[in-house]
Amino acid sequence: MKKIKKIKIRLNGKIKNISARYKLHDLLKELDLPLKKVAIEINREIVDKNKIKTIRLNNGDNIEVVHFIGGG
Repeated sequence: MKKIKKIKIRLNGKIKNISARYKLHDLLKELDLPLKKVAIEINREIVDKNKIKTIRLNNGDNIEVVHFIGGG
């Protein structure tokens, strides 16, 4: 059996181990976050939501996800 390589990322300030094959889309799906209500930044650069399925995560990436909540 082949061992799946893991990498470490920092997600909202916390270290998280993920598969080296993960793309940003996979992470958001795992976190069950609605794409329309989040803003995402990788290594201090805002992510174009149209590219989420193609962005591969790398060891040491610093990811910030901000979830917007409506109210009044």
